[in-house]
Amino acid sequence: MKRALITGASMGLGKAFAEILSRDGWELVTVDRQPDGDDSVHGPAAVRFQCDLSVPDEVAKLLEALKQGEGFDLAILNAGASATGRFETIDPAVIPRLVHLNAFAPMALATGLAGAGRLNAGSNLLFISSLSHFTGYPGASVYAATKDAVAIYAKSIRKPFAAKGISVSCAFPGPLRTAHAERHAPKGAKAEKRMTPEEAAEKILTAALAGRKTIIPGFGPKLFSLAGRAFPAVTVRAMRRLIYDRLDRDVW
Repeated sequence: MKRALITGASMGLGKAFAEILSRDGWELVTVDRQPDGDDSVHGPAAVRFQCDLSVPDEVAKLLEALKQGEGFDLAILNAGASATGRFETIDPAVIPRLVHLNAFAPMALATGLAGAGRLNAGSNLLFISSLSHFTGYPGASVYAATKDAVAIYAKSIRKPFAAKGISVSCAFPGPLRTAHAERHAPKGAKAEKRMTPEEAAEKILTAALAGRKTIIPGFGPKLFSLAGRAFPAVTVRAMRRLIYDRLDRDVW
């Protein structure tokens, strides 16, 4: 039985990853701030850790616990959160929380697990960044900055991890049809136009297990990523109109 680690597995994209892997016979180790106790999702053999990944001391304790167990054939560092609002009004206390959760935790877990030999030879390490990596993101600048950090980190460790037999992938999903995305969406946003987490998870997992390094799930997100690279100024202006100018509340 293959063994997978998933952070943020109780909802959204992480839950979809867990459902697919459990169905396919993987043994799961999941990490959540408030773990889901539903055995139908994770399987009765799943090991669950409760950890607030925005707190560095808790991440250190989690890492020590994970080092004591068996190795992983797949590690999906998925947990993350957004913060939306005008950059000039964001509560400064929000910034370190997002930096620790979205950037520090996946980096620390990847480095710690690899250093302890808990990522098996032939394993896949999957980071979840964001489609915002390909453009500016007025209205969610701190979130975008942390997701950029993850993308650059994944790119930087790819060759040294390959020498250990570990394949490193980074996925860049767009907004998904989740409660979290709805909470942060601007007024008038249409949830039905977003990809479901189940569809995104299928596409991302298939590509990651095939060893693909950069994963952009869906035709629309691929087109957006090309536009962001080819026409950066135009894309940022469009993002401002779609997101920043339509924000009617700050959500931390």
